[in-house]
Amino acid sequence: MIPFLDLRAINQVHRADLVAAFERVLDSGWYVLGQEVEKFEASYAKWCGAAHAIGVGNGLDALSLVLRAWEIGPGDEVIVPSNTYIASWLAVTHVGATPVPVEPDVHSFNIDPNRVEAAISPRTRAIMPVHLYGRPAEMDTILQIAERHGLRVLEDGAQAHGAAYRGKKIGAHGDAVAWSFYPGKNLGALGDGGAVTTNDMGLANRLRQLRNYGSKVKYHNEEIGFNSRLDELQAALLSAKLPFVESDNQHRTRVANDYLKGLAGISSILELPSADEDLQSAWHLFVVRSKHREILMRRLAAAGVATMIHYPVPPHLQPAYATLGMARGRFPISERLHDEVFSLPIGPTQSADQTRAVIDVLTNAVASLD
Repeated sequence: MIPFLDLRAINQVHRADLVAAFERVLDSGWYVLGQEVEKFEASYAKWCGAAHAIGVGNGLDALSLVLRAWEIGPGDEVIVPSNTYIASWLAVTHVGATPVPVEPDVHSFNIDPNRVEAAISPRTRAIMPVHLYGRPAEMDTILQIAERHGLRVLEDGAQAHGAAYRGKKIGAHGDAVAWSFYPGKNLGALGDGGAVTTNDMGLANRLRQLRNYGSKVKYHNEEIGFNSRLDELQAALLSAKLPFVESDNQHRTRVANDYLKGLAGISSILELPSADEDLQSAWHLFVVRSKHREILMRRLAAAGVATMIHYPVPPHLQPAYATLGMARGRFPISERLHDEVFSLPIGPTQSADQTRAVIDVLTNAVASLD
């Protein structure tokens, strides 16, 4: 069996460091907002090339707390990708604002910057590009549009740890970047966790207050805040794993390049991720596309190869957003992608033999379609 992602194997590589981190926190007697969080925030900000990192409870909170800090709420609109995980939309809804979807580029799967400007209205307050699957969005054009219209840019970097756009690591291209440290991410905790990186000191200070019940000083609450704090244990575990993300991403890149080369002969049936020399993907996922998705996934499964669909249902067709009245056909590009994409195994512990096996099985599966 070739797993989609072997989290146990990934964390076993770091077992000694993770156990040491756990024991350090256990012995400290301090478990919330202490030295481990401060250390990780400083290290992660530096690693991302940002001035500040603020640890929060999870990636969704990272997005929604930034919007709250910017006082975006009822009556406001935020431009989001129509092709994304629903968390991007939920953050907008959680603050009372309205998500305004924009279709993706058909090759990158990321929000199409050429469609963004047409979606701007007098109520638009921010643009939320998502670096989907680890591939950076087209930030230069998005930032130019935002500047022309006086809009904030909040990047969803939940899948993009270590990715780079035009030689600069994702972390501070826009006004803020929201991160998730869900266990399956390129930098994954052993539970939930999230962060925001930014160069804006005022935003950083506001987020530190919002995440902690609206308090700067214990038992003195300046505003109605939230309980969304990256805890000491997860911070310590993330600090132990952070030095290895670069090498892990290099391994992911080797797996991706092997796929691109090995599957090139069937690209007429199986559309592969597009390449762009200006973009350094984190290769969080290796997403392919085919009209024969269901058949190919079944044949891969029968051969012991695990796959997944990211994602089977676009946000506008989820029951959670039925009240928006966006029926099927409203966003045809996203709908077609969600009907055809599926993800092949990729991870920092995946062997060359496993990658070759996936290529062979998929090649044979495509050949049998004739």
